[in-house]
Amino acid sequence: MPNSLFDKTMLGSMKLKNRIFMSPMGTTGEADGSYCSEGIDYFEERAKGGAGLIITGANVVSTKYEPRPCTELSDFHHVERLNMLIDRCHHYGAKVCVQLSPGLGRQQFTDPYTAPYSAGSVSSFWFPDLICKPFAVEDIKYLVERIGYSASLAVMAGADAVELHAYGGYLLDQFQSVQWNNRTDEYGGSLENRMRFSLECIEAIQKNVPKDFPILVKFTPIQRVEGFRTIEEGIEMAKIFEKAGVTALHVDTGCYEEWFQAITTVYSKDAHKTDAQKAIKEVVSIPVLGDGKQLKPEVAKKTVEDGIVDYLGLGHQMLADPYWPKKVQSGHTEDITPCIGCNECLLAGFSGKHYYCAVNPLCYAEKSFSLPKPDGSVKNILIIGGGPAGMEAAIAAKKRGWNATLWEKEARLGGTLWAAGGPDFKSDVLRLIRHLEIQCYKLGVDIHLNTAATPENIKGGNYDKVILAAGSSPAMPPIEGIETTTLVSDYLTHQAAVGRKVVVIGGGLAGTEAACDIAPNADEVTIVEMLPDILYTAAHCLNNDQHLRKMVKERGVKVEAGAKVLKITPDSVTFEKDGEQKTIACDSVLNAAGFRPNNQLEDLLEAEYDDVTVVGDAIAPRKILTAVHEAYHAIRVME
Repeated sequence: MPNSLFDKTMLGSMKLKNRIFMSPMGTTGEADGSYCSEGIDYFEERAKGGAGLIITGANVVSTKYEPRPCTELSDFHHVERLNMLIDRCHHYGAKVCVQLSPGLGRQQFTDPYTAPYSAGSVSSFWFPDLICKPFAVEDIKYLVERIGYSASLAVMAGADAVELHAYGGYLLDQFQSVQWNNRTDEYGGSLENRMRFSLECIEAIQKNVPKDFPILVKFTPIQRVEGFRTIEEGIEMAKIFEKAGVTALHVDTGCYEEWFQAITTVYSKDAHKTDAQKAIKEVVSIPVLGDGKQLKPEVAKKTVEDGIVDYLGLGHQMLADPYWPKKVQSGHTEDITPCIGCNECLLAGFSGKHYYCAVNPLCYAEKSFSLPKPDGSVKNILIIGGGPAGMEAAIAAKKRGWNATLWEKEARLGGTLWAAGGPDFKSDVLRLIRHLEIQCYKLGVDIHLNTAATPENIKGGNYDKVILAAGSSPAMPPIEGIETTTLVSDYLTHQAAVGRKVVVIGGGLAGTEAACDIAPNADEVTIVEMLPDILYTAAHCLNNDQHLRKMVKERGVKVEAGAKVLKITPDSVTFEKDGEQKTIACDSVLNAAGFRPNNQLEDLLEAEYDDVTVVGDAIAPRKILTAVHEAYHAIRVME
């Protein structure tokens, strides 16, 4: 019989109720580095959702050499809050594995002024002008000892396992990698020497935990960057780790140079790490854990059934919907809130904030942002617009026990999500439309399609609140011939086709993604952007930016940045760049010059109703996150 997602298993001495684990992701903590109440609630909710194993984000074992990035487990006083977290997860039958890290090394992102420590004298990733200071041998020994001590604290806190943070280009992986380790002592040179620091950490953990206590190692057998680690070396690493006596291997890919290989983006293919996981599974006899865009239930099930991994990990999908395991097991997959790969969660963390999830306003605020329970009151809510903001507002209103009426001017719900999910490489966004639509119908939202709000029909309604969620429309910049162009939204929603030689006016997200979508079937695609670079104002995470820029390069999209368009004709675009005028011959021109808010009814609504809230792109064209969150909170805070 093939393995199943919901098998009961033993991982070493740890009994697990299923093969699903929550992948490690960093979390914020208190000023002293211990877990905060919000963090404890966050993990408890994922345990309640049915995960068999929860792996915490990295807990650093010392702040002697670098500022604390996330949480810390280096002191007896950190045990109390960690124990609260573990106990609350245990109440729901989930086991907890505490991830331990000696540090970030050259990936340290909190201090642009102080050169970080690393394996060798290499450039800092985030601040390339800072050249790292190589660790002295006595410093390495100190961190090894601290790893062992922190493992003993994890045991004291009630942890079921520990995982060594040895992957992704972080400190231990810097020692393991030739491109960052230029040492000439016993910690540099051969693979065995480069792995010495990691192996000493494993030995220190073994000395400080009970016999047969599960010890996992997360490592990166292939970095997927030219000139970096290949799978051949990764296989040798796996054998060395197994020989060191670890319980299981957690297989990752990538590093910050191509961060999207490690942390999935909307542009990633499903199950994009399974080749590496399969290669390691074939050469070791210990269990293998793996993740990497396994969020579709059918994909996750197949990965486990095919024996590629023994345990299946969910990362950002567990932020979007902590109840993925329960919903899959019960067969209610239509109720799963899908992760859309936007990485707003990651962007928030690296901007000094706590986690935010674009599609789950409750992420990291499970108690603070919960909706008030229905109290028997009856309120009538009118929502104008059936995009993500409008649907989210309607869903929240129905969950509060109120009446929700939604008007959508088009023949279908979804709004600008249809354009956002138009390219074949962004189909994950379309799954969000389907999810929100299903929830609206299941909850009984009164939906009126083909119903535009007008100055006439908005009057005289019996509404306690009106939500204006009318979205945005393409802008028409004052360029000669702009009226002859095709709107990028019309192309992305398959209402308009383009030719073989295409010019895209505007290199924001919509224009750049459209260009990449067109390029495989065109002879030439050129983005003309007025700002100094494409994606110049795109407020998205680095891994998404890297991934999209790589797609631009690989698909041969040409870029003319710093170029002001002067004139457009049906077969040419003329622009000025560096003081010179240039003309590109073409057979199609896309207008991707931006969007403007549809807020024309705001004043009329406020004159008619006491409680009006404008949300999402109707305020200003922004993100899915702002649309969903503003709509949710507009309903949540109502009294």
